[in-house]
Amino acid sequence: MSQEPHSYYLIGCRAVWRELYLCAAQSKNRIEIALLPQGLHNTPDLLRKEMRRMISNAGEGWDAILCGYGLCCNGLAGLSHPTLPLVLPRAHDCITLLLGSKETYRDYFEAHPGTYWYSSGWFEETDMPGPDRDEKTRQMYVEKYGEENADFLMEETQRWRVNYHCATFVDWGLKGSIDYIAETQKCAEYLGWSYDRVEGNNKLLMALMNGEWDERGFLVVPPGHTIIPSHDETIVKAEKDGAAVKEFDAGPTAGSINMPDGKW
Repeated sequence: MSQEPHSYYLIGCRAVWRELYLCAAQSKNRIEIALLPQGLHNTPDLLRKEMRRMISNAGEGWDAILCGYGLCCNGLAGLSHPTLPLVLPRAHDCITLLLGSKETYRDYFEAHPGTYWYSSGWFEETDMPGPDRDEKTRQMYVEKYGEENADFLMEETQRWRVNYHCATFVDWGLKGSIDYIAETQKCAEYLGWSYDRVEGNNKLLMALMNGEWDERGFLVVPPGHTIIPSHDETIVKAEKDGAAVKEFDAGPTAGSINMPDGKW
């Protein structure tokens, strides 16, 4: 007899909404998804506040609450639930979710330092670095401060770009990806960066939703315990009353940087 599916409440970011729903449709479990706006990682305290609100509003009847986020500028630090486990990938940000593992992310970063990441969801939810965003931003400055001041502000606010050298698109083969790939190439040419495309991988998100929470890829936070940064390769850990939790038996559900302009 096949095992009854579990019921999970997943709180995620709109930057990866298409990927989340795609994986949920393929999961063996029942997944209810609640989304928060893209960009809350720019204000970690607000992200933490909104996550707490969503966790509190999750209601009853769930086997666990899943976090479709990385640590995201410590925005998930301090979260807990009194009666349910919280489960989150060991990830700094959503790019790890799109690539399939923190190891894949690390290996790419080491081979391609100075990468700025593009994806379908990022294009849909925010203005990505490139000619269209610059035109919109400059026009806003002109209207507020005049032509001369606009030129100065554009120069000052774009200094962060010298830290980046490559625009990389994470391709999950979603509808519209071809257009977004072309847009990423246009942005790279405009910015004087190189361009790359990498295939996305659903391994991490599928494991999250299927309840296959191995310790290497996930942190399972026991009820009443709190998420804190680990400041090492594990990224996150759980603690209660200042005592770190090495591991948590979740029962039958358990299985075997884009910073300067606001992207982590």
